Amino acid sequence: MNQRKNILTSGVLGWFGILLLFSACQSNDIAPVNPELMLDAKLKDIPADELAVATLGGGCFWCTEAVYQMIEGVHAVYSGYSGGKAENADYKAVASGQTAHAEVIQVYFNPKVVSYAEILEIFWTAHDPTTLNRQGNDVGPQYRSVIYYSDEEQRKIADQSIKEVATQIWDRPIVTELSPLNGFWVAEDYHQDYYSLVGDRNPYCTFVITPKVSKVRKKFSDKLKKAASE
Repeated sequence: MNQRKNILTSGVLGWFGILLLFSACQSNDIAPVNPELMLDAKLKDIPADELAVATLGGGCFWCTEAVYQMIEGVHAVYSGYSGGKAENADYKAVASGQTAHAEVIQVYFNPKVVSYAEILEIFWTAHDPTTLNRQGNDVGPQYRSVIYYSDEEQRKIADQSIKEVATQIWDRPIVTELSPLNGFWVAEDYHQDYYSLVGDRNPYCTFVITPKVSKVRKKFSDKLKKAASE
């Protein structure tokens, strides 16, 4: 059973909450989207010097996706999988914890508006980089804290951010993995834009995602898109 359902087992939300979350998570037989079509539709007309990509894993990709969609200069955010050895990845396989993939997002952003270093600063606030292979009730290697870099410049910036920024925010040791990007598989269509489409109709969003969104909105109010700041 998906670890995200564990938040409901304490009885805090009751059977109604369990029913809502169960119904939201039972779409695993929906066919994956075509990543090439998906990326082209949103990004094909953006000039090359206004487009960079960061690949980040901070636990549940529903959470991190929601955070970065608020940030000024972010063109698009895609939930997906990376870091595994298999040639393909889908939700059922990755959720088993046996594929070595992590749930990640790819953030497509304008580096003239928000820098890669700023993207990482937000990353440290949006999740807990001190818990190995887990974020709260989401437990397993697929929920690990990880930065996948696409070139040497990103590696250097990320390494510096881990040592100089993350350590100023968190008192406990940082366990974030820093590895080269070895591929990205876009997650199934029902995972995309999850928080904006489902929101508080799923108790997981209410109790896990909304507090993270509120935390980032408060700390980075100067970096929010106009609609997100209202």
